Amino acid sequence: MRAIQILPVDAGPFTIGLDVGDRTSRFCVLNGTGQCICESSLSTTISGLRRAVENLPKTRIALEVGVHSPWMSRELAKSGFEVIVANPRRVQLIAASSRKDDRMDARTLARLARLDPNLLAPIRHRSSEAQAHLMNIRARAVLVESRTKLINAARGLVKSCGERLPAKDSGQVRPDLATHLSASSRNAILPLLTEIDNITKRISEYDRQLEEIARGRYPELARLKQVNGVGTLVALTFVLTLEDPNRFSSSRDVGCYLGLRPRRRDSGQSQPQLRISKEGDSYLRQLLVQSAHHILGPFGRDSDLRRWGMQFAEHGGKNAKRRATVAVARKLAVLLHHLWKSGAEYDPPWNDKLKAA
Repeated sequence: MRAIQILPVDAGPFTIGLDVGDRTSRFCVLNGTGQCICESSLSTTISGLRRAVENLPKTRIALEVGVHSPWMSRELAKSGFEVIVANPRRVQLIAASSRKDDRMDARTLARLARLDPNLLAPIRHRSSEAQAHLMNIRARAVLVESRTKLINAARGLVKSCGERLPAKDSGQVRPDLATHLSASSRNAILPLLTEIDNITKRISEYDRQLEEIARGRYPELARLKQVNGVGTLVALTFVLTLEDPNRFSSSRDVGCYLGLRPRRRDSGQSQPQLRISKEGDSYLRQLLVQSAHHILGPFGRDSDLRRWGMQFAEHGGKNAKRRATVAVARKLAVLLHHLWKSGAEYDPPWNDKLKAA
């Protein structure tokens, strides 16, 4: 795409809205009075973005969060622009618009950025290094999900013939589990079991890579891994997702950031119990809930966090255990951030020592 023509200086200050698409992106330039003075499109590539904005003054530019927004925001910031990455799910003018298209979205982004950037619920993308390391975690998660689907499919197919596969952990599902099946079932299931075994080997390779990344680049993970139920995967995902511990003034804000706080809809005397907001990174939230299951489970070691969760689960009806697990996950996120930011050593029975003092 051709570069944007040089704009007159007296038309500023400019504000740009950029609606990002997979192949092409649409932009809108507003002048100081809010009039649209330029609209066009650009190729959603590094070279296309550079050509399109090379003649623009270094001004404010707003774009939606998406698969391309990390590299685009870094490129624009490197070129001297004030970049605002908007969360469209928090902006009803974009998410719920009845006239939604690329051109209108670009205009809306520009107008909101010109009026007040906070209206766009801006987010901050991680660095390119953290993005590259996190890519290994995401790729591993895709393999784990694929392996789970294949295992469930294999077990379901065998059951339809009146047979069963032995109960094994996901990492122990191998082709030799089909030896006791009938010839017809074995011929059908063996390729699935072979593929499951191959995926398990690939997952192990990713685990080794993540251990190397953790040891070589993130020594602070040792403090987080002091907590029972937190391994390299959870600790590394936590650090890479948040990236900077100082972005939160209080550790309690981390639970809200990860969507582990209950939603609120209070009105008058009505204060209904609602589910958690589920905002933020869903994969990290899933890992924290898995860690909470371990902490509250039969293999969890004694700690203040476990005791608090067990007491929480004793009250609240039939869903108390599930709510306790989520509550422990929220407290775990707060604890991990505190250990990371403060550099303190983890002392599980801290409350007991306070009472004895």
